[in-house]
Amino acid sequence: MGAVPTVEGMTRAEPLGTSFAPRRRRTAGATAEPADRIRSGLAAAVHALRPLFPAAVSRPRFLRGPRIEVPVDAHPISTDRLVLRRHRLGDVEAWYRIQSTPEVVEHLPWPVRDREASREHLRHRVRHSRLWQSGDFLALAVEHDGRLVGDVSLHLRDVQPTERSVEIGWVLDPAVGGRGLASEASAAMIDLAFREVGAKTVTAVIEPENTRSIALAERLGFLRATAPRRSSSITFAITPSLLAARRAERVEATHTESTATRP
Repeated sequence: MGAVPTVEGMTRAEPLGTSFAPRRRRTAGATAEPADRIRSGLAAAVHALRPLFPAAVSRPRFLRGPRIEVPVDAHPISTDRLVLRRHRLGDVEAWYRIQSTPEVVEHLPWPVRDREASREHLRHRVRHSRLWQSGDFLALAVEHDGRLVGDVSLHLRDVQPTERSVEIGWVLDPAVGGRGLASEASAAMIDLAFREVGAKTVTAVIEPENTRSIALAERLGFLRATAPRRSSSITFAITPSLLAARRAERVEATHTESTATRP
């Protein structure tokens, strides 16, 4: 019997809802500015009406606070073997097949969805196409040889220029695991995070049992940022300087190997 396909890696990034940004504290007796009063009143109205709407409905953008200088919209990204693009509803059968695979959901906070739930999840994925404000989520389909084989995503966590960070997530069809496709797709998203979003840090949150994703993160140049505490998850992080150093090491290793094998 042939070898069972393995999952090359997957992390948890998922738009689980945008929390309200903390309000600025005012000193005792200070009077709220008109804009603050308006924002506070609108926030209270949205909070009061929230039970009437599905959980997936997020706050209007004007209530979400600071944003990055220029929004980053989904656009096709080509690598040596892949195309990263916006999800399409035409992907519904391939998306259902991927996310109904037990190996895929084993280390993700995803339920095993039936076809209708999978279709609804894909609809949300299609809409997540812009990074602009804290909590925004960008999901791209990973296409190989013209078919959907996975998903890579970025979740904008901090928009402040000096602290800007995004969380990356990846999911790959076990049928194409072991070929380095998850590494290729994730590297392209890390480049997008640093070059277009202006992130200072990219993080990946991985379960300790998910050894393949941990190995993938380390191959990409991530370092372990936190040890498991209350949560069992481990946070890994990479910066532009770490990424540059890792890629320089690879170039040097390739050059050394090439030199050593010359006749």
